[in-house]
Amino acid sequence: METKDFLALIHPAIAVIVVFPVIGNVVNMAWKTWQRRLQIKNQGKSKIALVVGQEHLQSGKILAGSVVSLTLIGLGYPIFEHIVSNKVWDKNAFQVIFIILMFIATCASLIFLYRAKPALWRGMFATLTGTGLVILGCQDGVFRRTNEWYWSHYYIGITSALLMVFSVAIIQDIYKDRSNRWRTIHVILNSIALLLFIGQGITGTRDLLEIPLSWQKPYIYSCDFNNKTCPTLPPPSSPAGS
Repeated sequence: METKDFLALIHPAIAVIVVFPVIGNVVNMAWKTWQRRLQIKNQGKSKIALVVGQEHLQSGKILAGSVVSLTLIGLGYPIFEHIVSNKVWDKNAFQVIFIILMFIATCASLIFLYRAKPALWRGMFATLTGTGLVILGCQDGVFRRTNEWYWSHYYIGITSALLMVFSVAIIQDIYKDRSNRWRTIHVILNSIALLLFIGQGITGTRDLLEIPLSWQKPYIYSCDFNNKTCPTLPPPSSPAGS
């Protein structure tokens, strides 16, 4: 494996080591929080500690930030690999500068989203973060599998990240809303996000199997993917003196 191949493993490695364990913890805390509310509603008390709700909140914030950060890493590698491989800086320096500024702006918007209190600012920074993700995802080098968008690691990942951004933006509204409307929206959207995370695990594993090492690409990409055939290689030459 060459250096660029190891760099390509950063995104899936962080997903396995960091993000998916956090997902498990968040789901566990969410289940306990729900069980506690049901027990209090039906029995007037619960053996589940009150702190479970706060732990769920903190874990959820960590998960949302991790997912968006992981998405940026996943977009960053193919974008900059394309820039370097195709010498885009020599052809269009403005495009490279724009992409770098978009990464910085998206990261800054995410940080400000976590710090914002008024609904207007939360909505603005959430919109800027989501817009940045979408714009970066449209750059050259990103493999989108648009013809199979419903089974695309990219589209599922972007949707998951946008749901996480929205979840962070409405946290304060959940606790202020006595009608539980925002809480219901939160539960529904994050249940969908959980299904998308499962899809990410499946499609990510598939893509790792499909992406060849850098030194294998010339031959692999010469194959006919529709007919599932590859050009026949010449037989290896015999060692000298054999």
